[in-house]
Amino acid sequence: MLGLNDKAPDFSLPGSDGKEHTLKEFSGRYLVLYFYPKDDTPGCTIEAKAFSKELQRIRKLGAEVVGISKDDFDSHCRFRDKYVLSLLLLSDTDSKAIKAYGAYGDRGIFGFGTLRKTYIIDKKGKIAKIFPKVQPLGHEKEVLEFLSSVKD
Repeated sequence: MLGLNDKAPDFSLPGSDGKEHTLKEFSGRYLVLYFYPKDDTPGCTIEAKAFSKELQRIRKLGAEVVGISKDDFDSHCRFRDKYVLSLLLLSDTDSKAIKAYGAYGDRGIFGFGTLRKTYIIDKKGKIAKIFPKVQPLGHEKEVLEFLSSVKD
């Protein structure tokens, strides 16, 4: 189980922009890495639209937002285009990164799968904040509040 100040697990995953992305490319700024169950479902849509809406404010605070789910490239592109999302979505079809971040588990009536969980990774690649059980509505405000409080 990952904890505060632990080194964030690296990943190399395809993005909705058609490029491969790794954790290292975000070094030197904060990374809001959020895990979500499925593209174009109610809670996931609320969360993605809210992060997309606040992306410029988040960037002004020195951070980037990236979403990860098991959905493939085509699904991410349809989701992005349907809701005009401006944030990067990564495909983890084998759940390797999802499991490395402890974002895989029992989802109750939905069975085992990706849990809604967010990590904020600092400029040096260490975990600065964990939101273990995210409620989609208003989560972007929690993230903005944390990023506004960071002094470094």
